[in-house]
Amino acid sequence: QVQLVESGGGLVQPGGSLTLSCTASGFDLGTYGVAWFRQAPGKEREGISCVNYNSETTYYTNSVKGRFSISRDNAKNMVYLQMNSLKPEDAAVYYCATSVCVQRGIWPDALNKWGQGTLVTVSS
Repeated sequence: QVQLVESGGGLVQPGGSLTLSCTASGFDLGTYGVAWFRQAPGKEREGISCVNYNSETTYYTNSVKGRFSISRDNAKNMVYLQMNSLKPEDAAVYYCATSVCVQRGIWPDALNKWGQGTLVTVSS
């Protein structure tokens, strides 16, 4: 079964850190770019970061630049999002998805595979 599964969400205090994982099964994630999206209650889903298939290209939206770091381990079929200095406004459901990743942003790809999301809550 072709799927992506996110994990690592949870409750963290402002200023804290979390690492999200995106694990692929049923296909070789190493041949796809991967993006992280998030959606907060009442807000539109936004693409926040992506990495291309060989990690040569990454992208970060301005609101997370300098705080979040995306990486991947193709041998493990996984992509990670290290989130530091978390703010209450980072609270959202975070999704990973196969995507085209370029320096200027994120584009849909032909596979368009999405995970089910993992909830990040930032609160004291």
